[in-house]
Amino acid sequence: MKSLLIRNTAFAVILTFFTICVVYPVGAVEVINNKFGIHLAQPSETDIERARELVNGDTGSWGYVTLVVHADDKDVTKWQDIFDKLRARRLIPIIRLATTPIGENWERAKNEDAKNWANFLNKLNWVVKKRYIILFNEPNHATEWGGEVDVDSYADVAFEFAKVLKTSNEDNFVMMAGLDVSAPESKPNYMDAVNFFELTIARIGADNFNKYFDGLSSHSYPNPGFSGSAFGSGRGSIKTYEWELGVLGSLGIKDLPVFITETGWNGDVLSRSQIAENFRYAYEQVWLLDSRVVAVTPFVLNYQGEPFLKFSWVKFGEEGVYPEFDVVSSLEKKFGRPEVIEKGGIFFDELPTEIVEKSTYHLRIPVKNDGQAIWSKENGYGFLLDGLEPSKYLIGSFNTIRPDETKTIDLYINTDEQLENNTVKLVLYRDEEPAIESIIWSYKIVPLPSLLFNVSLFPKFGKDADEFELQIFNQLEELVFSRDKLSVLGGVGSIEKVDNIALGRKYRVVLLKKYYLPRQAFVVFEKEGNEVSFERMLPLDFDSDGAFGWGDVGAMFKDLKLLELWWF
Repeated sequence: MKSLLIRNTAFAVILTFFTICVVYPVGAVEVINNKFGIHLAQPSETDIERARELVNGDTGSWGYVTLVVHADDKDVTKWQDIFDKLRARRLIPIIRLATTPIGENWERAKNEDAKNWANFLNKLNWVVKKRYIILFNEPNHATEWGGEVDVDSYADVAFEFAKVLKTSNEDNFVMMAGLDVSAPESKPNYMDAVNFFELTIARIGADNFNKYFDGLSSHSYPNPGFSGSAFGSGRGSIKTYEWELGVLGSLGIKDLPVFITETGWNGDVLSRSQIAENFRYAYEQVWLLDSRVVAVTPFVLNYQGEPFLKFSWVKFGEEGVYPEFDVVSSLEKKFGRPEVIEKGGIFFDELPTEIVEKSTYHLRIPVKNDGQAIWSKENGYGFLLDGLEPSKYLIGSFNTIRPDETKTIDLYINTDEQLENNTVKLVLYRDEEPAIESIIWSYKIVPLPSLLFNVSLFPKFGKDADEFELQIFNQLEELVFSRDKLSVLGGVGSIEKVDNIALGRKYRVVLLKKYYLPRQAFVVFEKEGNEVSFERMLPLDFDSDGAFGWGDVGAMFKDLKLLELWWF
């Protein structure tokens, strides 16, 4: 940000002309997402929501935000909360590492800091698979690197950080610091960007740089004075990244995907309406058309004081936004689809292996999200049962399953008269592509079993009676079977076919008869030989509430004929 206007050297002029004339192919980036983004000075919930409105708008998703993490602010809980808020709003973080200020200067990072940073970053569940990381800020400024420009020191630190980060997690996408390309050659306070690039690559080695660095973080400011024309090109323009790619290419560096992590115009020099139109042109005629550009995050959404109030898109005192906010938010956005890590479990461990024909089953399936995405219908997620016709099952609504959440999916299965062996698995899909799946559930459909039940009435000595109702409840305490108007002969009743039960599973069986207290017992169903015995039933439920109480006494006095139930 602390750029100075300088006169380009003859070499720079020639190189600028060269890069205007030559188109460089984009580096390998798996998915082209929404390129819009913004730099957040403080990722408050209000500003994160503003960022969503700005970079995603009504038509897009998965724009970018650049955030700065200071060395003394590696609070995992805090930053995980921020990442989760970005995830919910479909915003991809670009993280710039920062040290801590000492007086007017930023402390130099040290090689030994790399592992500590890597450990911190690995504790976070990132929003998407690619973990975009920038190694500090404008080290060709003395104030950004301990009070003195030292390219060898920065190169050593950047190389060590890159090696540690790439080793600790292969998804770390590492970029060296964005440079102030308008800084003069005036050591020890400033170093020209060409010299800084040359000495950095010479120190690290082109092969090592190509191996450990993945992208270009560019500060493509329109100079002089952050008030240059939107139509400019080359060094010190909104196309500075082209010039930088040319410099790096001449040093043997591969084509790098570009992340313009800082750009913008000075609101103290230009009118805000002019700045708004500049951004419209820059996006529509330059950045969006250039396949090398992955993201553009102008500096800065909200800064309520000097020296950067002039760049803020939010007005002083939080009193609304400037026209550039409205113009950029109105531009058409792409609906991005970044790669995410899908990880989790669908637990089919305790399902029955034998179920019966002509039945309906309600199965509760625990599902754990250990990945990065929010599983919801809105995000393109759903479940299907692979191996069974859609007409034979129904999956209940699951709403939203966030990372590190476990929820239960309701699965309903119907069986028909066909006796067969089946193998199925429950699949979570995203946009019709499998994300995770369960183990295979193998089950057999068998004939309906029968059930004998034994019961007698007190104080009757006879063992014949009728008008019984038998109910069966599953492990979820759901009524799965009911049969009324049952008769008992010699103390034994029978049901020829019991549906909706699984063999080998325990069920609660309830026997009802009007004016008698209910009785219950438990049974584990098998293919044959199913029998359950109830305690003798007592005529004490005169108000039919399923329990004995004062209401039964009142009901008895209202209908004294009920006393006949106690006659021998």
